[in-house]
Order: sequence, then structure tokens, then C-alpha cells
Amino acid sequence: MTDYLKEERVGDTVMDIDTLVRTRRNIKTFTSEPVSREQLMTWFEAAKMAPNHKMTEPWEVVFVGPETRAKLNHKADFGGAPVVLAVLSKPGSNEKEHFENTITTACFIQNFLLLAYNDGVGARWASLGSQPQNREILEVPTGHEVLGVFGIGYPREVPEPKLRQPMADKVRNLP
Repeated sequence: MTDYLKEERVGDTVMDIDTLVRTRRNIKTFTSEPVSREQLMTWFEAAKMAPNHKMTEPWEVVFVGPETRAKLNHKADFGGAPVVLAVLSKPGSNEKEHFENTITTACFIQNFLLLAYNDGVGARWASLGSQPQNREILEVPTGHEVLGVFGIGYPREVPEPKLRQPMADKVRNLP
């Protein structure tokens, strides 16, 4: 494997991609240290290289300001994260494209989460954007999907991984 594809870093630590994927977690609480808009945009620019059928680039990022954040009334206030944002997926021209746009946006999010974690920044992924009242608060256009509302910041701690089922239990073969 080419070296530039093998190694990534988390903070000052060099990690291979396998370790990066295995150690990224949903963060519950954050420090107050700010995350710059410039750094976020850098991660978004790289994350947009996600698999993207027909180059629809369906993702849309909405930065949530203090007033909107208060209206969302998240039970844990996104763990005190200094940044809150929502990621939306634009509708497709038909059911198949809508489905593909949602998958593509999920890939964009995963890229973003790994890029941020690579630089020591974590995320708390919340699904509250799917509730009608929160869609209204977030001013979600008709037909768009809210894939998540994220608290973004430097983790106070990174939780231990939860056990997962063996992949052998999730694989089947067809004749």
C-alpha cells in the first residue's frame, strides 16, 4: 500500500487508517476549545471526495448559531460542543436518485468525521433533525433529508468501543 494512504494522524500521533477507523467514537462531552471555521471548511473540502454517483454533490452543511441551538433544546446541549452543524441531503429527481443522494451524503459525513478525528476533533451525532419541529427550526427545505445534527469539538474523553457482532455473522454467499 502506498505510504500516503496508510498513515493518518490524530493530534500529534501517527495512526494508520485501520486504527483511525477503529478508534473514532461518538463523543459525549467536549472542552471549550474552539474549532475554527477555516479548519472545518478544510475537512469539508476533503470530505466532498466521497463516492458520488452522477456527481450530484447532494450534501448541504448548515451551521447552527446560538439562538437556533437553544431552540433545538438538545437534552445534553450537544455535550457543550463549541460548534453545532446539521448535514442535509438534497432530494433526487426520482426515488432512486434520492436514495443514492442519502447514501452519498452519509459517505461525506463519514469522511468528515474521520478527517476531524485525525486532527483530534470529535463529533456527537444526534438524530433530532428528523423531528418535524426541528426540521422547521433548521429551516430544512421540502424534500431534503437531515442525516444528522452534530456537536463538533475537542473531546473531554473518547469512550471505549462497544462490542460489535462478528462480521462472519453478517456475511452470506449466494450461489
